[in-house]
Amino acid sequence: MSAQKIVTPDAEGLAAHAKKATKGGLPPVHKWNPPFCGDLDMRIARDGTWFYLGTPIGRFELVRLFSSILRKDDEDYFLVTPVEKVGITVDDAPFVAVDFTVESEGRDQLLTFETHVGDFAAAGPDHPIRVERDPETGEPSPYVLVRANLEALIDRKSFYRIVDLAVTESLDGEDWFGVWSGGQFFPIIPSAELPS
Repeated sequence: MSAQKIVTPDAEGLAAHAKKATKGGLPPVHKWNPPFCGDLDMRIARDGTWFYLGTPIGRFELVRLFSSILRKDDEDYFLVTPVEKVGITVDDAPFVAVDFTVESEGRDQLLTFETHVGDFAAAGPDHPIRVERDPETGEPSPYVLVRANLEALIDRKSFYRIVDLAVTESLDGEDWFGVWSGGQFFPIIPSAELPS
């Protein structure tokens, strides 16, 4: 009886498996259930920079490849292929929304966000926008859902543009300052808390 070979995850092997799995678009990582192979010294910083062994990954194609096999289970992030699942660290959100386009206006408005790795998400019921506020400073951190439990932090310049498009609406008996997209109103801040 032979002993089972213990596999130590590394970025090179993961990239090779990912290339096979991603032919033809985003792979169905939510359907795969490979064995957990341990944690990889890989981190996504708040600004969207990917690091491996403490060094930034400079090749966009490699970052794009890894981002295509990213999955979030509960509060943990993993890179998943059909044959392995490895844990990585994400400082905030795994993506950064670096721009968006606007179609139409008012309640018919549609905001379509683009991430730093080339994903697109049209904000609406399937891709909601949410804003977290720092309890001490009140500073907002806006997010948009990109795909399957994975969010993008909306960058500052884009958030300022969203604020320029925002209107006041009544929500559950309270006036909110927020934005319409995809037929849904997304609250940003209670109107009463707006600076005068």
